[in-house]
Amino acid sequence: MELSRTMKRTGAAALLLGALLPAACAPPTGAARPGAAPGPAATREEQFVDSLLSQMTLEEKAGQLNMSPGRWSNTGPAAPVGGEDQIRRGEIGSFLGVWGAQVTHDLQRIAVEQSRLHIPLLFSFDVIHGYRTIFPVPLAEASSWDPELAGRAARVAAVEAAAGGVQWTFAPMVDIARDPRWGRIVEGSGEDPFLGSALAAARVRGFQGTDLADSLTVAATLKHFAAYGAVEAGRDYNTVDMSERRLRDVYLPPFHAGVCVGAESVMPSFNEISGVPSHANHHLITDILRNEWGFDGVVVSDYTGIMELLHHGIAADSAEAARLALHAGVDVDMVSRIYLDFLPELVRQGRVPQSELDDAVRRVLRMKYDLGLFQDPYRYSSVAREQALELTPEHRAVARRMADESMVLLRNQGATLPLDRGSVHTLAVIGPLADDQPSSLGSWAGAGRPEDAVTVLAGLRKAVAPGTTVLYEKGVPDVLSTDSSGFAAAVAAAQKADAVVLVVGETAAMTGEATSRATIDLPGVQLQLAKAVIATGKPVVTVLMNGRPLTVDWLAEHSPALLESWFLGVETGNAVADVLFGQVNPSGKLPVTFPRVTGQIPIYYAHKNTGRPPQADQHYTSKYLDVPWTPLYPFGYGLSYTTFSYGAPRLSSATIGPDDTLRVAVDVTNTGQRAGTEVVQLYLRDLVGSVTRPVEQLRGFQRVELQPGQTKTVTFSLDRNDLAFYGLDMKRVAEPGWFTVSTGGSSADVKSVNFQLTTPDGQAVAVPEGCEGRS
Repeated sequence: MELSRTMKRTGAAALLLGALLPAACAPPTGAARPGAAPGPAATREEQFVDSLLSQMTLEEKAGQLNMSPGRWSNTGPAAPVGGEDQIRRGEIGSFLGVWGAQVTHDLQRIAVEQSRLHIPLLFSFDVIHGYRTIFPVPLAEASSWDPELAGRAARVAAVEAAAGGVQWTFAPMVDIARDPRWGRIVEGSGEDPFLGSALAAARVRGFQGTDLADSLTVAATLKHFAAYGAVEAGRDYNTVDMSERRLRDVYLPPFHAGVCVGAESVMPSFNEISGVPSHANHHLITDILRNEWGFDGVVVSDYTGIMELLHHGIAADSAEAARLALHAGVDVDMVSRIYLDFLPELVRQGRVPQSELDDAVRRVLRMKYDLGLFQDPYRYSSVAREQALELTPEHRAVARRMADESMVLLRNQGATLPLDRGSVHTLAVIGPLADDQPSSLGSWAGAGRPEDAVTVLAGLRKAVAPGTTVLYEKGVPDVLSTDSSGFAAAVAAAQKADAVVLVVGETAAMTGEATSRATIDLPGVQLQLAKAVIATGKPVVTVLMNGRPLTVDWLAEHSPALLESWFLGVETGNAVADVLFGQVNPSGKLPVTFPRVTGQIPIYYAHKNTGRPPQADQHYTSKYLDVPWTPLYPFGYGLSYTTFSYGAPRLSSATIGPDDTLRVAVDVTNTGQRAGTEVVQLYLRDLVGSVTRPVEQLRGFQRVELQPGQTKTVTFSLDRNDLAFYGLDMKRVAEPGWFTVSTGGSSADVKSVNFQLTTPDGQAVAVPEGCEGRS
């Protein structure tokens, strides 16, 4: 059984934020490893669930697998789509998008007081990067390289969502994405499975806490299983075709990391993999997720994902779609009603084994038991608690710190930044995004409200010195407009100013689901606006607001300063001002590669060498005729207001055996004039393997604070788990031979040393695929 099944029930936690946040990334209290024998608490749970299951009709069982939608609005649904009579008949097991303490309380009362078996409802919601307090979008949070803080953000979101009656979130999204044309790259942690795994585990722990029965936690969902970030052409809902080796080496590790820390649920992806849609993929859901990884939680379909098996062309009718999905291992049907309408008769006909239906229902009932709903069905629906946790200053403070850490300084020519408050008497702020509250929140903004957000313009107006004049011009009506009539006013404002903040990029509506782009240039005429403003010769700071890497090669060469802010949530403007005026020294690093042009996509640091690696002076090598093969900004890149120098990495031994641990030490020095935080990164390369290996793989990182002139020794540990990959026979192994270990401030700026792995017989060593093996 998975970890969450045997979590110790510790009772309600304190409401105080200080009591909640430090535990965000702690391991589950009393948790067992997958496959461990259940303890007494688990036995009581199984007895309760089995007893309840034995009393249910086929229709009631199908009802538990039916998720009904709510009617969306900016303040919550006025009513569920499913009627009260359906709840009384036991035809609805959960709701999507129904939230708010009073609404959920009233619906729960119908379920537990007026239905035959009194089974409580589950209320689910997409709490992607905050509930009422909206944090930076997940791609921005990944730029902090701070899993502990990401876990704290998830903990705040869980506390707020739970107070609003929500027990189940469809987050974190842990898809690896190496194609920024795909709009949903904004919801994940970027291109790297090691960083993605660390953040996946931290967010699951943040949402679920140390005890899921605590009414201040929510059940987490790992999505989208699997390889959704690899859709062809970067087009949402599209096809994926890849080898199982690449699937396991690159796309599955963050899911496995989330399962290993006890994620309660998993959501299949819309795409197919090698001809089999994920919602009907028995190999993916049952063979790998359940049997190999020991996951025994709930698998919930994506929105109408089971119905879409008809469009994929592998189910001739809805009944067949229901049969295929349930057999694959999908427990809950989101929205389409196919399970409710067809499963009972399919069981009666013998086309679906009753054991498959019972197993799915059992998993749903277990989740409700784990959440404490059978003990107290109203525990999540407290109007008083909801009001007490309404966008508190303490929660906003965590959001501001997350936003401060999430920005990446890409360019700072001539120390343009930080701006000197005392010498900037007139500041020009230009661009429609500078005062765009909805875009400040980013896509999938939970129960957040645009009026909660501090825009860049508002934040700068608060941060400037008394008496400073702030001029604002949009320059263009909106980011998609081709109307340049506002250029003149923008240029005039820039000419009057001592410094200019130019905010360009995308709106929040241009990233997220169904927002793929064929090109990732600045939309509209924003680049032309930037050229006109920068031509004034004034110190121009360009702030990028976006949910994906953009091709900004002209700005990278001509804008004196370039700051990637992404979408930072409610504290956007305050955080941007923190960095621009030097109250915060930027420390973010890119979690995804920035291409020079769209035509380089896919581009990522952990590529293969090929038989003809690129060489500038050799024509018949792997490169382009018209642009360099290198990225504009590499993975792991980010500047600071200070500078750092690295010594060569030092190894505890030049040779290790399969059971040894290699210690890697590197000295990092702050060589600048102000304190700063550096993200020290460690990369590994297997020089010769039985199958081709990437030129680099991230295998460690640490955030290190350094005072001017201070040197710290940063130490990493490597063992055979870090050296392992899926070999010729698709077994996970570490092969003897030479490796290169590199340390530095980005994937493209490292110092390296070699070491050798030896084995007694010179053969590869098997590495476990379980949680201990971190596959």
